[in-house]
Amino acid sequence: MTDTTHTLTTDERTDLLEALAHSRRFLRFTTRDLTDEQAGQRTTASELCLGGLIKHVTSVERHWSDFILNGPSAMPDFTAMTEADFARRADEFRMQPGETLAGVLADYDETARRTDELVRALPDLNAAHPLPEAPWNEPGARWSARRVLLHIAAETAQHAGHADIIRESLDGAKSMG
Repeated sequence: MTDTTHTLTTDERTDLLEALAHSRRFLRFTTRDLTDEQAGQRTTASELCLGGLIKHVTSVERHWSDFILNGPSAMPDFTAMTEADFARRADEFRMQPGETLAGVLADYDETARRTDELVRALPDLNAAHPLPEAPWNEPGARWSARRVLLHIAAETAQHAGHADIIRESLDGAKSMG
């Protein structure tokens, strides 16, 4: 008799890295075969475009990875941001003149590589820092490295869904289905 029951056992870091890779793959897949112009095109009522979404996810992942290492000082102080600061931040949601999809994706890949190295090298996933002050953060809350990595994966997955809608509106291509 053959045993058909398989037990899959991985460690927590492997699970986190696989969750990140899965979300990243779906996000990147929405840009397949696009030109730079298409990657910068708005296809919905939103300001979002595919290249801009990837720029935003790259920025978010970079800031949160820096947060794991350096605490809240690595994050923008949203309570002190000016209109000009918010305007600059809004630029990360758009493809700017001279930006290319290849360049945006290369920056994303480099950020992902750095985050993956961090996950492998962290001595303790329980290490925590207080969250920076922001209107959406609970005052006094602290996040562990583990919680931050789960947030990065969730944010990436959420934006991959947005990207799928934008891509389907652009040319009918779908990530799934």
